[in-house]
Amino acid sequence: MNCAEQLVQIFGSQAEVARAFRLDRAVVNNWVKSGYVPARWAMEVERVTDGKVAAVEILNEAATKKPVKVKSRADDFGADNGSHTMNSFAPSKRISSFHPPQRTLMGPGPTEIHPRVLTTMSQPAIGYLDPVFVDMMEELKSLLRYVYQTKNALTFPASGPGSVGMEYCFVNMVAPGDKVIVCRNGVFGGRMIENVERAGGVAVVVEAPWGEPIDPNLLEDAIKANRDARIVAFVHAETSTGVQSDAKTLVALAHQYDMLTIVDAVTSLSGTPVLVDEWNIDAIYSGSQKCLSCTPGLSPVSFSERVVEHVKARKDKIHSWFMDMNLLLGYWGATTRTYHHTAPTNSLFGLHEALLLIREEGLEDCWARHYRHHVALKAGVEAMGLEFLVKEAYRLPQMNAIKIPEVLQPKEAAIRKQLLNDFNLEIGAGLGPLAGKIWRIGIMGYSARPENVMLCLSALGSALDDVGFPVHVGDAEAAAHGAYAQMHAKAAQAKQKKKAA
Repeated sequence: MNCAEQLVQIFGSQAEVARAFRLDRAVVNNWVKSGYVPARWAMEVERVTDGKVAAVEILNEAATKKPVKVKSRADDFGADNGSHTMNSFAPSKRISSFHPPQRTLMGPGPTEIHPRVLTTMSQPAIGYLDPVFVDMMEELKSLLRYVYQTKNALTFPASGPGSVGMEYCFVNMVAPGDKVIVCRNGVFGGRMIENVERAGGVAVVVEAPWGEPIDPNLLEDAIKANRDARIVAFVHAETSTGVQSDAKTLVALAHQYDMLTIVDAVTSLSGTPVLVDEWNIDAIYSGSQKCLSCTPGLSPVSFSERVVEHVKARKDKIHSWFMDMNLLLGYWGATTRTYHHTAPTNSLFGLHEALLLIREEGLEDCWARHYRHHVALKAGVEAMGLEFLVKEAYRLPQMNAIKIPEVLQPKEAAIRKQLLNDFNLEIGAGLGPLAGKIWRIGIMGYSARPENVMLCLSALGSALDDVGFPVHVGDAEAAAHGAYAQMHAKAAQAKQKKKAA
């Protein structure tokens, strides 16, 4: 009995298999007809069936049924027979198709990608002005408005990573000579400063220690001392430290002095509350590869009408053709589409599906899921005797910065290497002044699952034990299980009270 038939037997029918995996029944029917389940579904099948169908069974069967054999060159490559005149430029070694290993991604990004998103991305490409694609673009914009909690008309995914979203905001909003107040408490606040300077602006920097939020009082002092400044920019969730600043208060302060705001939500969007309209954020950008759990390479942005009018009023040309808001309005605006650039169609298919998964889960439940797994991870980490960099009140649940004890700091890279080699587990290293001093453990998007948390704690505990750090193997997992149990019990009680009411 092949794996596809096993699934039908476990769930009772093809329709029930389709329902369990949130697929069209035709996809499941194709699995049964072809006699195997595609390899990209291996981990999801193991999870949904509680291990009744192992991932390795899926992978082995798929490799047997549909082996990939690709030759990059002829067998006589390199032979001096004069028949292959281009061979002097060909690679010197035989290259076969690339198949990445199956990793558990718990670093600062990218995250693991849901099989539904991967399947959607593998669909046939269509033209970027195809009416069907244009319809999908409108749905995509509405889904982005949902995760951003905004009615901003100009909300769309820019083609490029989160850094493109950042540059898109600054290159459109900052004219040469403009003064911009930038808050820096980590790596990405520093990149904002770089963007201001490259746009010809003047950056006034409000500094905060790495691992601490931006102090609103320091921002107000900077605003009062620079009344000719036009924009305030800050990072809502600093990926390099795992700290979250009070975006609502910082934006309100800027508006009190009639200034525009630019907010970095690369790590916060859909992991913790981001309320664009309620907080009156003017310009905001994020990335597709963090809590949205899609492929890297897209940057959702959203702009208020106030920003659009500000950009239209500029007398000079925007200093980037590709990121000129006035030109992109013709492609992502509500009017008839005009050609601007070749949009990454299949990546946009994937983002559409990733956002649809969040809509199906519910945004508040998505935030709660990230927090729930953070609480379990925290219990396990503290049971190992490790500490967090950021105080609990300002701590991001989806990006956990763990202090490395001084005795372990010379071995921190070797420990991360062991996690990758022995457990296929990736966690992140520290950056800048925190390099070698912290580990960054991400619980984002599809990576925010209990099995990932338990693997991370078990693997880290094992690696620490191997280097002689006093860890009692099993304590961390027990603490995490206890945290999950308490949260489940509390949720059940709340459900009962609601039912009784």
